Amino acid sequence: MKQQAHSVLDALGVHLPATGDLTVRSPIDGGVLAQLPMASRGDMQAAVGRAHEAFKAWRVVPAPKRGELVRLFGEELRANKSQLAQLVSIEAGKVTSEGLGEVQEMIDICEFAVGLSRQLHGLTIASERPGHRMMEQWLPLGVVGIISAFNFPVAVWAWNSALALVCGDACVWKPSEKTPLTALATQALFERALKAYRAAGHAAPDGLSELIIGRADVGEAMVDDARVALVSATGSTRMGRAVGPRVAARFGRCLLELGGNNAIIVTPSADLELAVRGILFGAYGTAGQRCTTTRRVIVHESIHDALVERLDRARAQLPIGSPIEPGTLIGPLIDAQAFDAMQFALSAAREQGGQVSGGERALADRFPEAYYAVPALVRMPAQTEVVCHETFAPILYTLKYRTLEEAIALQNGVPQGLSSAIFTTDLREAEAFMSAAGSDCGIANVNIGTSGAEIGGAFGGEKETGGGRESGSDAWKAYMRRTTNTVNYSSELPLAQGVRFDV
Repeated sequence: MKQQAHSVLDALGVHLPATGDLTVRSPIDGGVLAQLPMASRGDMQAAVGRAHEAFKAWRVVPAPKRGELVRLFGEELRANKSQLAQLVSIEAGKVTSEGLGEVQEMIDICEFAVGLSRQLHGLTIASERPGHRMMEQWLPLGVVGIISAFNFPVAVWAWNSALALVCGDACVWKPSEKTPLTALATQALFERALKAYRAAGHAAPDGLSELIIGRADVGEAMVDDARVALVSATGSTRMGRAVGPRVAARFGRCLLELGGNNAIIVTPSADLELAVRGILFGAYGTAGQRCTTTRRVIVHESIHDALVERLDRARAQLPIGSPIEPGTLIGPLIDAQAFDAMQFALSAAREQGGQVSGGERALADRFPEAYYAVPALVRMPAQTEVVCHETFAPILYTLKYRTLEEAIALQNGVPQGLSSAIFTTDLREAEAFMSAAGSDCGIANVNIGTSGAEIGGAFGGEKETGGGRESGSDAWKAYMRRTTNTVNYSSELPLAQGVRFDV
């Protein structure tokens, strides 16, 4: 893996140091990919300072001109899609199609952002005072700090940075310590785009995109820095509980994308062919390491046993192996800690009355330093404590229901609120699921699974998922500040609400 990773990095112009404090391993075979030096809190503070200075220059560049830089970055991604995707597979363990899909997400959000650069609209508002006009504007916010997770090592950064850049902001990125090489490669591609942008005659400051590789203390330095106007953090709910209050204490903004414990409801009228396919990818794609992974399937009692048997048979036949080999659908867990967490959850499920199929370690003889797991299916008697906890692994819990109201209550009866779905051909059931009395998640789908969102819609969830929204729709507003303006073009000075102050 090391040779392949270095070949890609060399092609992208990334030259790695010979030594460093951070050991980077591939989850494919557990082998060492690189040794990288770790940044300090002072390095982070310096990077924020450079980004802050860049913001002051970038904010006055017309938005369509800012969009041109993002367009050029998208072109770099297109030209190097296969290489960056290969690195995603090597470092994050994603199967080839998912690695390619992640880079495609980056390309898609660049396209979205370029169009958005001509559509950062405010409003004209009717004034109660004659000879006055009210309006609102959306203006650049400042430095955007981005903390990303290992499971989407580059796409989530692109969701944030592409929008932030067209909105007039500068970015500071702290990637996961588990996937820093993909971050280095992405930064190199951005710098190529920046060079092309300047060569075309456009002015752009240094410091627009800063990359800092470090541990939690370096992230804390970003979180605590008052010059960082927005902290966009993707990770566990535990991480969000630490980040949110610290940013709030200095009256900064947070955009949190945290845990998910996503459910699919399957009704008696469902197209079971669609349901089985949606559940299998949702539960076991990316080895269960997506925040939108299907953790629970809630099935009507009349079809529960037959559907679960069908899922169990299909689960046992899913090809497990190296993600870069053709035909593989289930790649490795990221590391030993993830495998141990999976085993702990399965043990707890057994203690709480669950019947476990699968879940054991796989390919240990071939990859003794890596952690592959057989996907697990757990028949649960009720939604117990372990079911309410998100375990980042390929575990699917199955539950029965009698009425749709009961199913929706089970769906909503967990602390997280990211993604949800229902498989039904009954219009009333579908509409009830999407209504105010239905799913309490940020994403509610009908006849597709919980996993795999397009960039056109705002992405994020409620409750312990954090409430943040990224990517499409009007998520761009998080990266800007709103100002309300009143212009008096009359020769009078009337006050609002009829107040008089005659002098």
